[in-house]
Amino acid sequence: MATGRFQIVRTAMDGIEVVIADSRHTFARHSHDTYGIGLVERGAQTSASGRGMVEAEAGNTITVNPGEVHDGAPLGDAPRAWRMLYMQPAVVAAAAQDIFEGAPREEFHAPVLKDGRIAGLVTATLAALLNDRAASIGRDERLLLLLAAVLHEQPVQRRGAAASSISRARDRLDSDPAAAVTLEELAAESGLGRFRLVRDFAHATGLTPHAYLLQRRTELTRRMIAGGTPLAEAAIAAGFADQSHMTRNFTRRYGYTPGAYLAARA
Repeated sequence: MATGRFQIVRTAMDGIEVVIADSRHTFARHSHDTYGIGLVERGAQTSASGRGMVEAEAGNTITVNPGEVHDGAPLGDAPRAWRMLYMQPAVVAAAAQDIFEGAPREEFHAPVLKDGRIAGLVTATLAALLNDRAASIGRDERLLLLLAAVLHEQPVQRRGAAASSISRARDRLDSDPAAAVTLEELAAESGLGRFRLVRDFAHATGLTPHAYLLQRRTELTRRMIAGGTPLAEAAIAAGFADQSHMTRNFTRRYGYTPGAYLAARA
């Protein structure tokens, strides 16, 4: 019988679920029909996987491939806490198609990744997936960047995107920053795959498409507030989920709240 806390969460993306666990349970040998990427958040564990014996501690990223037989037990007497992202094979296949531009590369090679950057990507992806109000473009970006890192091989090296491709995507965002847009729509607009768009857009502008969109929306709210639009109305009109969402982004970029900006202009 499993001991501890296990929570299964459906996410905002089809084909992906999250398991949040805090337990000293020892798992018998088993397999999943999904890919798994997780982060050990406390404690440590040992596991015999199809890729050999592994140990993982807090801050490490763990992976599993579909059909891979593995077990799991805590190291020592203390329980361990972890969060796992389970993805249907079709989700990873579609992402890999973008990341590697058609080259078949859909296997996680390292069962444990001791890389703080990847751990940060796991955390960011989980946060986006568990937030029902997060923009789909942000969720897609984070998932693609995480999978690109975990699949490990460098993406096929190609010349950077033509300036016209990035310009088309940028023009789409500039023309109506308040409008909802998906990464798939932007990719179609630019003529690039989703991952290549994220990578080359960031290289050209210093921001991913989602971060750029939030910047444009924040600039729009600033102009609207200066023109006398009430804060809550400005937030919705600019495409933010609500006033608090606007406030977080505004403060992050300018160092002061929209309310402080409004008061300074009074």
